[in-house]
Amino acid sequence: MVIVVATVLAFVSEALNPIQKQNEKEAKMIDILRSVEIESTTENVADQYEKYIGNNVFIVNYEGERQEIEAQAAFNIDLSKEVRQPLSDRQYPVYECHLDNGEVKFILPVRGKGLWGPIWGYIALDENKRTIYGATFDHQGETPGLGAEIANDSFQQQFKGKSIFNQEGELVSINVVKGGVPDDAPHGVDAVSGGTITSQGLENMLEDYLTGYEAFLKK
Repeated sequence: MVIVVATVLAFVSEALNPIQKQNEKEAKMIDILRSVEIESTTENVADQYEKYIGNNVFIVNYEGERQEIEAQAAFNIDLSKEVRQPLSDRQYPVYECHLDNGEVKFILPVRGKGLWGPIWGYIALDENKRTIYGATFDHQGETPGLGAEIANDSFQQQFKGKSIFNQEGELVSINVVKGGVPDDAPHGVDAVSGGTITSQGLENMLEDYLTGYEAFLKK
């Protein structure tokens, strides 16, 4: 009986694997497009992604050099593995998005650690590669009503218009400040109330990954 059950479970798992992978792909494309304020569904996300990004996906190395790689291979880069590598050894995907009004945005994936597990997201930058156009974040197991608030629009909208470089051209990333910041603070947003560790983890995640992209952003 144990052998039969194990065989059935293995068969079911194998049969469902393509469906799970497709669901993960669609969820990833939805999040990427959300960072540039394009809403999509599982029914239309493939067409939306093709329209606005398509094959305009590539990777850069720590020196900011673009690497020769197919768009699909760049899309498939697993940040959960890359984040374990030193900054200098990572592959850094870049999604180049062309909006209906002709503007170009550069979307950068980021990944780090929250309180209870991994957190991740996408930062969309204006063509100047300095100003944040939009951001989206998610998590695996942060506390509902506390750290999980990083996935809410009200938190993510704070990042729009913030600058990741100071006036001297130095990368300063974004500070996630407990107690809040003035609305016109150029490099800071309000931390999640009651989610101090998750907020700090998100700040660390941004600093870590934006440092890895720094050479590319300055070119």
